[in-house]
Amino acid sequence: MGKDTLTVTDNRTGKTYELPIADNTIRAVDLRKIKTSEEDFGLMSYDPAYMNTAECKSTITFIDGDKGILEYRGYPIEQLAEKSTYLETAYLLIYGDLPTKERLDWWANRISRHTFIHNNQVELIQAFRHDAHPMGILISALSAMSTLFPEAKEVENAEVREKQIWRILGQIPTLAAFAYRHRIGRPFNYPDNSLSYTANLLYMMDYMNQRDYAVNPVLAKALDVLFILHADHEQNCSTATMRGVGSSRVDPYSALSAAVAALYGPLHGGANEAVIYMLQHIGNVKNVPSFIERVKKGEGRLMGFGHRVYKNYDPRAKIIRKVAYEVFEATEANPLLEIAVELERIALQDDYFISRKLYPNVDFYSGLIYQALGFPIEYFSFLFAIPRAAGWLTQWVEMLNDDEQKIMRPRQIYLGHTKRDYMPIDDR
Repeated sequence: MGKDTLTVTDNRTGKTYELPIADNTIRAVDLRKIKTSEEDFGLMSYDPAYMNTAECKSTITFIDGDKGILEYRGYPIEQLAEKSTYLETAYLLIYGDLPTKERLDWWANRISRHTFIHNNQVELIQAFRHDAHPMGILISALSAMSTLFPEAKEVENAEVREKQIWRILGQIPTLAAFAYRHRIGRPFNYPDNSLSYTANLLYMMDYMNQRDYAVNPVLAKALDVLFILHADHEQNCSTATMRGVGSSRVDPYSALSAAVAALYGPLHGGANEAVIYMLQHIGNVKNVPSFIERVKKGEGRLMGFGHRVYKNYDPRAKIIRKVAYEVFEATEANPLLEIAVELERIALQDDYFISRKLYPNVDFYSGLIYQALGFPIEYFSFLFAIPRAAGWLTQWVEMLNDDEQKIMRPRQIYLGHTKRDYMPIDDR
């Protein structure tokens, strides 16, 4: 039986080093032992974009990209999407186990008691131009919450942290609805806490004082499933940002605002928007084969296919495809659906895409669902941020409770000038 160590020989010096292996990793700081002299700083690893660097130990989300597995706290995403609700899943993430009925009722009550936002937040939203991007509004609104609840700075106090979690999960749907109503010039609808989490969001966005108004349960359920699928996804760009900013011990609202800013980027939260634009560009089912050929020639990109983590079919995509058809049956026909179905059919049979493991991901159908629900394209990232708040907050709490974590401070490889003397401006 071999030892759990890695033996490294430095060919510069001929010295051999033995580095311990734990959890299939070596500690980067152990590389510092490898040096050419006592004055040498020691070896560092160079890993742009953290392609192969574990920044933390976590018990929250497990992903096996090669096998297409996604689990929250050990529970397969397929089971949660079929049997759970978003609020129950959020509880699972935050507290580590599924709740009893009594605890779930308590949890739902805690969240519903914090759905109303401060009047200063209402005034802040109204101060934006009517066409302001909703993600910009959300970033600002979350930052402002740190001034409304100054006790949130006590991040080492578990009870204070917990209350901020209730506030954020309760108020972020209200911020979304108010930002939307401000954009369309309609009066705000305040929360109706007799409704479910997602039904309440749809009510606040859609209600126009109709006597016979009722939230369509199919649409509320579909949105709930989407929220479960987006609740967490391990150490992605926005989650790493939440942990990185939070490592300075700033309040959760400021850290969450930074995470939302990361999600705002088109390479992260904007992927499902790109799918819609691609389908609109294709325009008609008959144009799909020619579009596929252009992609294979490098003259275009197939959006919504492939994933940095999943080298197999994204498990969320299988779930969301079924949900999509349920939504389309309950809403008006979406002409883009026919294009999407044909695009998926051809791509899944083409060796070019199969050999490159380009399978549909969660973004391929989620944008179509959001569009069918009546959301403008610029709101897609906001609808990503609402459920992901649970994951961000869970990761934040885990980081605070991890004794090995310190304020984040990556190293660099300096390739600039060596020492130079300052010259007076007239001599340059």
